[in-house]
Amino acid sequence: MEYHSPVSLQDAVDLLNDGDAKIVAGATDFFPGLERGRAPERLLDVSRVSEMRGISVSEAGWRIGGATTWSEILEFPFPPAFAGLKAAAREVGSVQIQNAGTVGGNLCNASPAADGVPPLLTLEAVVETVSASGSRLVPLEEFIVGVRSVNLEPDEICAAIHVPGRIRDGRGSFLKLGARRYLVISISMVAVLVHVAPNGAVSEARISVGACSPVAKRMTELEAAVVGLSAEELESDFPSDPKFLDPLAPLDDIRASAVHRMQATTELCRRAVIEAVNLADGNNA
Repeated sequence: MEYHSPVSLQDAVDLLNDGDAKIVAGATDFFPGLERGRAPERLLDVSRVSEMRGISVSEAGWRIGGATTWSEILEFPFPPAFAGLKAAAREVGSVQIQNAGTVGGNLCNASPAADGVPPLLTLEAVVETVSASGSRLVPLEEFIVGVRSVNLEPDEICAAIHVPGRIRDGRGSFLKLGARRYLVISISMVAVLVHVAPNGAVSEARISVGACSPVAKRMTELEAAVVGLSAEELESDFPSDPKFLDPLAPLDDIRASAVHRMQATTELCRRAVIEAVNLADGNNA
């Protein structure tokens, strides 16, 4: 097997343009998923590509390099809007996995239970892809198209994830239910981003659910239902009509039944929205 580890994005693109190659960064999912005798002929490790590492901030928003690790996400001084993404980062396997696993890899792996996807959906994330012919920006909801399937051409690299500055004043949260406390694949997970008006009521909400459908989904009807409600009203009478979860298509599997997933998701949504609304102003995520 050929192994390449470029340090510049141009070199990575050139190597990919020379022929088919399997792209990896942290490779935390790649090696466990290998079948005996099925290793790729060429492996392109982009974990050292300088343009794909780290986080930068501008007036337009945040740029998170595709090879940025989850530990780097945890260490960065994000505003409270990113509290959900940081909480998800703490759930991405063990500390060793967080040190190696990357944000871009989590998206490109396209697992229905990928921890990073729901919070990035609430953050209005856009994926930047790069190839020899140029770059393009793809909204995250259009990037992941199915189980283990992404909107990425064979000659493209997931170079970065962009989060717009308009979410700066939001408050985020993330909750996950599994069969045990640590190192667990989700039964359900919910990410929330809310904006709160001066009177304490929700002025805008984004709610995303993962592990309950082939691709994480936004709960747009539930988002509309919580707008205008205060923390006290959410506590006493949270909108819980089953129709709010209609976008989901949970399965029965070894971890949970579809019915249990739906019941758990309703409660996770309630707790996550209330947690985000109550997040203290001025605290870093």
